[in-house]
Amino acid sequence: MDISSFSNDDFNTKDWINGILQQMEKDKEANYTMSLVMKLQLYVQQLNNALEDTSQQVLASLPKIMRDANNLKQEALILKQKMAAVKAEIEKIEHDTGQSINTIEQLDSMQNKLISAKQGLHESDNWTVLVNDLEDVFDSKNIEAISNKILGMQTSLKLLVNVADYENRKMQLEGLKNRLEAIASPSIVQAFNSLNTEQTQIYVNIFMSMERLPQLIKYYEKCQKDALLKKWRNQLEIEQDETTIQWIHNYYNYLLSNWHTQYRWFNQVFSGVSALQTLIDIYVDVLTSLDPTLNECIDATLKQVPDKLSFVGEIKQSTVQFRNSLIKIIDQTYQAKPNAEEIFKLEKAIFSHMVIYMHKYETYEKAYLMKQLSSLNCIKEELSDTVQALGFNISSVIDVCREAKKRCYEITENCGFCGLLIALRAFLTGYADFYRVALRQLDRNRRSEEDWNTFQLCFSLLQNAGDIILNLQQFEKELTNQVLDLNQKEVVQYKKLLLDASDLKEFDCLVNCVTEGTKLSLLDSVTTEFSKLCIDIHHTTYQVVLAPIAVQLDVVQNSQTWNQFDGSTMHDLPDYSFAPQEYITQIGQYLMILPQHLEPFLFKENPALACALKSVDQEYNDVAGMEGTLAQIFLGIITRGTCQCFCDKILSIFELNAAASRQLAHDISYLQNILEELGLSLSENLQQLNLLLKLPADQYQPQSSGCSARLVAAVRQMRNIKSSN
Repeated sequence: MDISSFSNDDFNTKDWINGILQQMEKDKEANYTMSLVMKLQLYVQQLNNALEDTSQQVLASLPKIMRDANNLKQEALILKQKMAAVKAEIEKIEHDTGQSINTIEQLDSMQNKLISAKQGLHESDNWTVLVNDLEDVFDSKNIEAISNKILGMQTSLKLLVNVADYENRKMQLEGLKNRLEAIASPSIVQAFNSLNTEQTQIYVNIFMSMERLPQLIKYYEKCQKDALLKKWRNQLEIEQDETTIQWIHNYYNYLLSNWHTQYRWFNQVFSGVSALQTLIDIYVDVLTSLDPTLNECIDATLKQVPDKLSFVGEIKQSTVQFRNSLIKIIDQTYQAKPNAEEIFKLEKAIFSHMVIYMHKYETYEKAYLMKQLSSLNCIKEELSDTVQALGFNISSVIDVCREAKKRCYEITENCGFCGLLIALRAFLTGYADFYRVALRQLDRNRRSEEDWNTFQLCFSLLQNAGDIILNLQQFEKELTNQVLDLNQKEVVQYKKLLLDASDLKEFDCLVNCVTEGTKLSLLDSVTTEFSKLCIDIHHTTYQVVLAPIAVQLDVVQNSQTWNQFDGSTMHDLPDYSFAPQEYITQIGQYLMILPQHLEPFLFKENPALACALKSVDQEYNDVAGMEGTLAQIFLGIITRGTCQCFCDKILSIFELNAAASRQLAHDISYLQNILEELGLSLSENLQQLNLLLKLPADQYQPQSSGCSARLVAAVRQMRNIKSSN
C-alpha cells in the first residue's frame, strides 16, 4: 500500500479514504475495508517500534554530547585569556616605542625634502643648460632634436613648480613649443596630405609628449578640409559639361571613398583619439563651406529646367543615398554605438542645402499641378462636349492628386505635407472653375421653352460634381491616414533635418490637429466649393425645368384669357361643363412626362447624383434612400415652384366674373388631379384659392373663414364681392 501521501502538509484523511474506496467494487468494499484497517494497524505498530528504537539511541548518546560541550566551553575560556594577554602586550609596545617612531617619520620627511631640493637644483641647472643649447638646435631645424630639448625643459619645469619665476618659465616653454610648431607645420601638412604613416606617427609622438596633440588634430582637420574643398572646385572645372546632379553625385562618391581611407589611416596614426568624431567635424565643416555652395549650383540649374519639381526630387534622392551610405559605413566600421547627437549634426549638414527647397515645395508642386490642370482640356465649344469632358477627366484629376501625394513622400519624406495640401486646394479649386464655366454655358443656353437636352446636361453636370465629391471624400481619408502616420520615427527624424523653424511649427500643428481630432477635413475649402457648385447647378436645373411652366402661366394674368367667359350665359352651368384651358393642360402634360426624363438619373441607384443632391438641400438628406425617393423630392420642389408661380399669377389678375372665376377654379382642380397622379399635393395657398374662387358671392364672407386673410381679400377684390362690413 502506498502511504507516501501521509507525509504531505495538506493531507486530508477523508479525501484519502474516499479515493481508496472508489477504486473497489461495491460487493468487495467490506472485505477491502477490513484489510485496509489491518494494514494501517500494522503500519502504526511498525512506526511505534521505530520511534522507540530511535528514542533509546538518543538517550544513550546524551552523556557523550554533554561531555563534548563542557570541553568546548573550557577551550573557549582559555582562548579568551590568551587574546587578552596579547592585547596588553601590544599596548605596552606601542607605549614604549611611540616616540621613536615619530622621530623616524620626521627624519624620513627631512630626507625627502633634501632629495627634492637636490633634484630642483639639478633641474634648475639643467633648465639653464637646455635653454642655452636650444637656440643652436633651432638653427639646425632638426625637429626631433628640438623636441627632445623641449621635452627635457618640460620635465624640468614640473620639478620647478615652487620657484619664484615658474610662470615666466612656463610662458617661455610655450613660446618654444610655438616655434617648434611653426618650423614643423610644412612637414606636418605634407605628411598629412601624402598620408605618410611613419612620418605622421613621429609627429604624433612629439606632440603627445608636448601635451599638444589637440593642436596636431586641428592641423589634420584643416588639411582635410582644404583638400576636400579643393576637390569640389577642381571637379566643377573639370566636369563643366556634366549636369549639377552628376556633380553632386560624383562628389558624394568621393566623400564616401575618402571617409573609408581617412578612417583607417587615422586609427593607425592617432591612438586614443576618436576618428569618428574628427571626421564628423571635418565633413560638417566641408559640407557647409563649399564654394560655390550646393544651393548656388542648384539655383542656377533651376532657372533653366522646366520641371523644377523633378529636379529637386533628384537632388533629394541623391542626398538621401549619400546619407544612407555614409551612416552604413559608420555602423560597419565603428564598433561602439555612435553618439546620436553627433550623427544628427552630420545629417543636418548633409541636408542643409535641402531646407530652402522644402520651404519652396508648395510653389513647385502648385506650378506642376496647374500645368497638369491646363492639359486636361475640359472646356469645349459645345456645352455637351464640356460636360462629357468634365466627367471623363474626374478619374484623371484624382490620379493627379494621388501622384502629388506620392511625390510629396518621395521629395519631402512627407515633411512638405502642409505645402501639398495648399497646392492640392489650388489645383482642385481650378478644376472647380471648369464647372463654373460649364454652368455659365448652361445659363447662356437656357431657353424659356421646353428643352430636355439642356435639362439632361444639367443633371449630367450635377452628377459629375457629385462624383468628384465622392472621390474627394475617399482621397481625403487617404490624406488623413497619411497624416496619422507622420508621427512615425523616420518622419520625425526627417522633419528636423528638412524643415526650418516656421515650417516645422506648421507641420507639427497639422499633425497635432488631425491626431487629436480637432481638424479632420483637410480639403474643406474644396469640398465646400463643390457643394456650392451643386447648389448652383441644381438651381439652374430648377430654372430650366420651371421656365416652360412660367411661360404657360403668363396667360393667367392676361385679362383676355378671362374676358371670353360670359358670366350671364355660363353662370348656372354645372362644374362638368367646364374644361381645363390649354395652358393648364400643357402644364399637366409637361409635369406628367417629367418623371420619364428623370428616370435615367434618379429612378435607379446613382451614388454620385445622390451625393450632389444631398449637398444641395437637407430635404434630400432626410429621405430613407429608397429607389425613386430623390426623384420624388425633385418633383416636389418643381411642384412647389409651379404652385407658387401659379399663385403669384392669379393674385395679379385684375378682375374675374363669376364664370371666369369658376373656370380658374376648374384649372386649379385639374392641376391638383395631375399632382395627385404624381403622388404630390397642391400647395395650401392654391387649395385656398380654389375654394375661394368657387364660393357663391352671397356666401363668400361666412364660408371663407379659416383661409388666409390676404387671399380672401385678393379674391374678393378680383371678383368684385362687396364686404359685409
